[in-house]
Amino acid sequence: MIDHAHDLASVREATDRLLTAVAALDDDALAEPSRLPGWSRGHVLAHLARNADALVNVLEGRPMYASGDARDADIERDAPRPRAAQLADLRASGARFQEAGAAPADWSRTVELRNGVTDSAARVPFRRWIEVELHHVDLGIGYELEDLPAEFTEREIDFLARRFAGNPDVPPTRVTDGTHAWTTGRAADAPEVTVTGPAADLLGWLAGRRDGSALTVTGGPLPTLPPL
Repeated sequence: MIDHAHDLASVREATDRLLTAVAALDDDALAEPSRLPGWSRGHVLAHLARNADALVNVLEGRPMYASGDARDADIERDAPRPRAAQLADLRASGARFQEAGAAPADWSRTVELRNGVTDSAARVPFRRWIEVELHHVDLGIGYELEDLPAEFTEREIDFLARRFAGNPDVPPTRVTDGTHAWTTGRAADAPEVTVTGPAADLLGWLAGRRDGSALTVTGGPLPTLPPL
Protein backbone atom coordinates (compact mmCIF):
# COMPACT_ATOMS: atom_id res chain seq x y z
CA MET A 1 0.00 0.00 0.00
CA ILE A 2 1.55 3.30 -1.08
CA ASP A 3 1.41 6.04 1.56
CA HIS A 4 1.81 9.24 -0.45
CA ALA A 5 1.87 11.44 2.67
CA HIS A 6 4.75 9.42 4.11
CA ASP A 7 6.60 9.65 0.82
CA LEU A 8 6.05 13.42 0.61
CA ALA A 9 7.66 13.74 4.04
CA SER A 10 10.55 11.56 2.86
CA VAL A 11 10.98 13.79 -0.21
CA ARG A 12 11.15 16.83 2.06
CA GLU A 13 13.83 15.20 4.22
CA ALA A 14 15.85 14.09 1.19
CA THR A 15 15.60 17.57 -0.34
CA ASP A 16 16.84 19.13 2.91
CA ARG A 17 19.86 16.79 2.86
CA LEU A 18 20.54 17.76 -0.73
CA LEU A 19 20.24 21.50 -0.07
CA THR A 20 22.60 21.27 2.92
CA ALA A 21 25.17 19.41 0.83
CA VAL A 22 24.95 21.80 -2.12
CA ALA A 23 25.23 24.82 0.17
CA ALA A 24 28.69 23.59 1.17
CA LEU A 25 29.93 23.73 -2.44
CA ASP A 26 31.12 26.72 -4.44
CA ASP A 27 30.37 27.87 -7.96
CA ASP A 28 33.44 26.14 -9.38
CA ALA A 29 32.37 22.81 -7.89
CA LEU A 30 29.00 23.03 -9.63
CA ALA A 31 30.74 23.46 -12.98
CA GLU A 32 32.72 20.22 -12.49
CA PRO A 33 31.56 16.93 -14.01
CA SER A 34 28.98 14.85 -12.18
CA ARG A 35 28.93 11.06 -12.36
CA LEU A 36 26.43 11.24 -15.22
CA PRO A 37 28.16 11.29 -18.62
CA GLY A 38 28.05 14.71 -20.25
CA TRP A 39 26.45 16.44 -17.27
CA SER A 40 28.06 18.84 -14.82
CA ARG A 41 26.80 19.04 -11.26
CA GLY A 42 24.91 22.11 -12.41
CA HIS A 43 23.08 19.98 -14.98
CA VAL A 44 22.02 17.54 -12.27
CA LEU A 45 20.69 20.34 -10.06
CA ALA A 46 18.89 22.01 -12.96
CA HIS A 47 17.28 18.69 -13.86
CA LEU A 48 16.13 18.18 -10.27
CA ALA A 49 14.48 21.60 -10.14
CA ARG A 50 12.73 21.16 -13.47
CA ASN A 51 11.68 17.62 -12.56
CA ALA A 52 9.90 18.95 -9.47
CA ASP A 53 7.91 21.32 -11.65
CA ALA A 54 7.27 18.54 -14.18
CA LEU A 55 5.79 16.33 -11.48
CA VAL A 56 3.59 19.22 -10.35
CA ASN A 57 2.31 19.23 -13.93
CA VAL A 58 1.61 15.50 -13.65
CA LEU A 59 -0.30 15.89 -10.40
CA GLU A 60 -2.34 18.76 -11.83
CA GLY A 61 -3.23 16.94 -15.04
CA ARG A 62 -0.91 18.68 -17.50
CA PRO A 63 1.77 17.12 -19.73
CA MET A 64 4.91 16.41 -17.73
CA TYR A 65 7.09 18.38 -20.18
CA ALA A 66 6.12 20.47 -23.19
CA SER A 67 8.43 18.21 -25.20
CA GLY A 68 11.65 16.28 -24.86
CA ASP A 69 13.52 19.07 -26.62
CA ALA A 70 12.05 21.67 -24.27
CA ARG A 71 13.08 19.58 -21.26
CA ASP A 72 16.66 19.33 -22.51
CA ALA A 73 16.80 23.03 -23.40
CA ASP A 74 15.64 24.04 -19.93
CA ILE A 75 18.36 21.93 -18.31
CA GLU A 76 21.05 23.38 -20.57
CA ARG A 77 19.79 26.90 -19.85
CA ASP A 78 19.81 26.45 -16.09
CA ALA A 79 22.94 24.33 -15.64
CA PRO A 80 25.54 27.19 -15.63
CA ARG A 81 23.86 29.18 -12.86
CA PRO A 82 25.80 30.01 -9.69
CA ARG A 83 25.19 28.08 -6.50
CA ALA A 84 22.89 30.71 -4.98
CA ALA A 85 20.55 30.57 -7.97
CA GLN A 86 20.58 26.77 -8.03
CA LEU A 87 19.75 26.59 -4.33
CA ALA A 88 16.94 29.13 -4.63
CA ASP A 89 15.43 27.21 -7.56
CA LEU A 90 15.70 23.85 -5.77
CA ARG A 91 13.99 25.28 -2.69
CA ALA A 92 11.22 26.99 -4.64
CA SER A 93 10.50 24.08 -6.98
CA GLY A 94 10.60 21.65 -4.06
CA ALA A 95 8.09 23.80 -2.20
CA ARG A 96 5.81 23.85 -5.23
CA PHE A 97 5.92 20.07 -5.37
CA GLN A 98 5.08 19.79 -1.68
CA GLU A 99 2.19 22.22 -2.13
CA ALA A 100 0.81 20.22 -5.04
CA GLY A 101 1.16 17.03 -3.03
CA ALA A 102 -0.70 18.51 -0.08
CA ALA A 103 -3.73 19.53 -2.16
CA PRO A 104 -6.87 17.39 -1.74
CA ALA A 105 -6.93 14.85 -4.55
CA ASP A 106 -7.95 11.38 -5.62
CA TRP A 107 -4.66 9.58 -5.08
CA SER A 108 -5.98 6.41 -6.68
CA ARG A 109 -6.30 8.09 -10.08
CA THR A 110 -4.01 7.24 -12.98
CA VAL A 111 -1.60 9.93 -14.16
CA GLU A 112 0.61 10.14 -17.24
CA LEU A 113 4.35 10.74 -17.11
CA ARG A 114 6.84 10.90 -20.01
CA ASN A 115 6.66 8.80 -23.15
CA GLY A 116 3.17 7.52 -22.41
CA VAL A 117 4.13 5.92 -19.09
CA THR A 118 1.25 5.84 -16.62
CA ASP A 119 1.15 5.25 -12.90
CA SER A 120 -0.98 5.80 -9.84
CA ALA A 121 -0.94 9.37 -8.54
CA ALA A 122 -0.03 7.94 -5.13
CA ARG A 123 3.30 6.73 -6.51
CA VAL A 124 4.39 10.16 -7.80
CA PRO A 125 5.93 11.24 -4.47
CA PHE A 126 8.03 8.07 -4.43
CA ARG A 127 9.14 8.80 -7.98
CA ARG A 128 10.27 12.25 -6.82
CA TRP A 129 12.05 10.65 -3.87
CA ILE A 130 13.95 8.48 -6.35
CA GLU A 131 15.05 11.53 -8.32
CA VAL A 132 16.32 13.40 -5.28
CA GLU A 133 18.17 10.49 -3.67
CA LEU A 134 19.85 9.01 -6.75
CA HIS A 135 20.82 12.34 -8.23
CA HIS A 136 22.29 13.40 -4.88
CA VAL A 137 24.56 10.37 -5.27
CA ASP A 138 25.23 11.33 -8.90
CA LEU A 139 26.72 14.65 -7.77
CA GLY A 140 29.75 12.78 -6.45
CA ILE A 141 30.12 14.93 -3.34
CA GLY A 142 30.30 12.28 -0.62
CA TYR A 143 26.74 10.96 -0.50
CA GLU A 144 26.86 7.34 -1.61
CA LEU A 145 24.41 4.52 -2.20
CA GLU A 146 25.35 3.14 1.22
CA ASP A 147 24.09 6.40 2.77
CA LEU A 148 20.56 6.05 1.38
CA PRO A 149 17.76 5.31 3.85
CA ALA A 150 17.26 1.56 4.18
CA GLU A 151 13.55 1.86 3.42
CA PHE A 152 14.30 3.74 0.22
CA THR A 153 16.90 1.22 -0.93
CA GLU A 154 14.59 -1.75 -0.38
CA ARG A 155 11.68 -0.07 -2.15
CA GLU A 156 13.78 1.13 -5.07
CA ILE A 157 15.21 -2.34 -5.63
CA ASP A 158 11.63 -3.64 -5.71
CA PHE A 159 10.59 -0.82 -8.07
CA LEU A 160 13.41 -1.54 -10.51
CA ALA A 161 12.97 -5.31 -10.33
CA ARG A 162 9.34 -4.80 -11.32
CA ARG A 163 10.41 -2.46 -14.11
CA PHE A 164 12.56 -5.15 -15.73
CA ALA A 165 10.07 -7.95 -15.05
CA GLY A 166 8.83 -9.53 -18.25
CA ASN A 167 11.63 -8.01 -20.34
CA PRO A 168 12.52 -10.64 -22.95
CA ASP A 169 16.16 -9.51 -23.03
CA VAL A 170 16.73 -10.13 -19.31
CA PRO A 171 16.97 -13.78 -18.20
CA PRO A 172 14.74 -14.91 -15.32
CA THR A 173 16.70 -13.58 -12.37
CA ARG A 174 16.52 -13.78 -8.59
CA VAL A 175 18.01 -10.79 -6.79
CA THR A 176 18.79 -11.08 -3.08
CA ASP A 177 20.68 -9.30 -0.32
CA GLY A 178 20.47 -12.40 1.88
CA THR A 179 17.41 -11.10 3.72
CA HIS A 180 15.05 -9.94 0.99
CA ALA A 181 14.60 -11.39 -2.49
CA TRP A 182 13.07 -10.15 -5.73
CA THR A 183 12.54 -11.66 -9.17
CA THR A 184 12.95 -9.89 -12.48
CA GLY A 185 13.49 -10.60 -16.15
CA ARG A 186 11.36 -12.61 -18.54
CA ALA A 187 8.73 -14.92 -17.15
CA ALA A 188 9.77 -18.48 -16.26
CA ASP A 189 8.87 -21.24 -13.84
CA ALA A 190 12.14 -20.68 -11.98
CA PRO A 191 15.01 -18.18 -12.09
CA GLU A 192 17.99 -19.05 -14.27
CA VAL A 193 20.37 -16.64 -12.58
CA THR A 194 20.76 -15.56 -8.95
CA VAL A 195 22.44 -12.26 -8.13
CA THR A 196 23.51 -11.78 -4.51
CA GLY A 197 25.13 -8.87 -2.72
CA PRO A 198 24.71 -5.93 -0.37
CA ALA A 199 21.56 -3.93 -0.96
CA ALA A 200 23.51 -0.82 -2.01
CA ASP A 201 25.38 -2.78 -4.70
CA LEU A 202 22.19 -4.42 -5.93
CA LEU A 203 20.56 -1.02 -6.23
CA GLY A 204 23.63 0.40 -7.96
CA TRP A 205 23.54 -2.36 -10.56
CA LEU A 206 19.79 -2.15 -11.16
CA ALA A 207 19.90 1.65 -11.39
CA GLY A 208 22.92 1.73 -13.72
CA ARG A 209 25.16 3.37 -11.11
CA ARG A 210 27.51 0.40 -10.57
CA ASP A 211 28.82 -2.31 -12.86
CA GLY A 212 27.87 -5.21 -10.60
CA SER A 213 31.46 -6.36 -10.04
CA ALA A 214 30.84 -6.53 -6.28
CA LEU A 215 27.95 -8.95 -6.75
CA THR A 216 28.00 -12.77 -6.72
CA VAL A 217 26.28 -14.43 -9.67
CA THR A 218 25.29 -18.07 -10.03
CA GLY A 219 23.58 -19.84 -12.91
CA GLY A 220 25.11 -17.68 -15.64
CA PRO A 221 26.74 -14.32 -16.28
CA LEU A 222 25.48 -11.10 -14.70
CA PRO A 223 22.48 -10.05 -16.81
CA THR A 224 22.83 -6.96 -18.97
CA LEU A 225 20.01 -4.58 -18.10
CA PRO A 226 18.34 -2.17 -20.51
CA PRO A 227 18.97 1.54 -19.89
CA LEU A 228 16.50 3.30 -17.65
